[in-house]
Amino acid sequence: QVQLVESGGGVVQPGGSLRLSCETSGFSLDYYGIGWFRQAPGKERQGVACTSKSIINGVESTTYAESVKGRFTISRDNSKNTVYLQMDNLEPGDTAVYYCAKRGLGLMATLQPLDYDDWGQGTQVTVSS
Repeated sequence: QVQLVESGGGVVQPGGSLRLSCETSGFSLDYYGIGWFRQAPGKERQGVACTSKSIINGVESTTYAESVKGRFTISRDNSKNTVYLQMDNLEPGDTAVYYCAKRGLGLMATLQPLDYDDWGQGTQVTVSS
């Protein structure tokens, strides 16, 4: 049974940092694209960052939304079946529920929510002074 469980959310002041974790089970993380998404109240779910490992040559790649480039870093530890999202210099506009999601085997990750099959339950991030 495929499961994705997010953790690490919380309340932080502007300029602060958080590290989110996405623990996966029921599949081997290798060669699966994983994305981080967020959804603020009244807004559509949007892609934040994603990571892929090519099934052809094993090269890992990452993609970021423009709004988080230079502030967020996505990484994966395949041995722990976990994907991380390090969020630095947080802004009030980053306040949202953050979700991780999985694409199909061998498919490169994207920032489009409709490309993903399995989702976690989300973790709340609140940036406020």
